[in-house]
Amino acid sequence: MEFRIDHFLNAVVYAALGIVIYLLAFFVIDKATPGELRTEIFEKHNVAAAVVVGFMMLGIGIIIAAAVH
Repeated sequence: MEFRIDHFLNAVVYAALGIVIYLLAFFVIDKATPGELRTEIFEKHNVAAAVVVGFMMLGIGIIIAAAVH
């Protein structure tokens, strides 16, 4: 198996696109829920909010992985 630059560049582009979609999804989830998720999770240590966001991001990750694969 040889190294192909076009496959490497495809992987980098898809990884960057996945990160951008994750960030957009977090902001959409943040706007859809009451309060600020960043404050709830990092300052108030709200475990329930962190679990909800974690599972939503896991689901979005599965969707992105299926779309890329």
